[in-house]
Amino acid sequence: MQLGFYFNQTRCTGCDACTIACKDWNEYPLGSEPANWRWVVEIEAGKYPDLSVSYLALSCLHCERAACVDACPAGAIRKRKEDGIVIVDREACMGRDQCGAMCDAVCPYGAPRFGPEPNARMQKCDLCIDRWAEGKLPICVMGCPMRALDAGDIEDLRAKYGQGTEAIGFQYSEATRPSIVTLAAIRSASTAARGPCGQ
Repeated sequence: MQLGFYFNQTRCTGCDACTIACKDWNEYPLGSEPANWRWVVEIEAGKYPDLSVSYLALSCLHCERAACVDACPAGAIRKRKEDGIVIVDREACMGRDQCGAMCDAVCPYGAPRFGPEPNARMQKCDLCIDRWAEGKLPICVMGCPMRALDAGDIEDLRAKYGQGTEAIGFQYSEATRPSIVTLAAIRSASTAARGPCGQ
């Protein structure tokens, strides 16, 4: 089994409720921007009067072929066989200054996070392992007021929501195969032609 996420970009309003719920549940300090385990990106496109704003909620996507696992020189990152969740042993992590954040360098989504302290050790989303053990969904899913997020067995998510892997501002990596199903927001033809941020 491979657990993963569903993200419906047409529903996301950029409210950051998922980010706040994650911080609260995992008890890391509010305002610790470098260590956010879940974050929301705002994507602006177009020129007046044809403008669009989209939001992209991201976290570790527990990739099928997680590049961070092989990149870690300390063997501190592993992918669980029973559910495909990628976890980090922070005690075994050498720290950002010691290894140069090699895990972050190879991750297409910037999921490995480091606090502001010297030689900070990597931390990231663990798909709420503690909640799964109790038969509960991840806290970010439960915290989203727009129901833009869901989680579960990736095959069940594909059966329920389709095979989508595209979203504005998101590029699916065939190399790592992130465990996510998406439904992209729709832009007007003129805005789409310019690309993100009007480029």
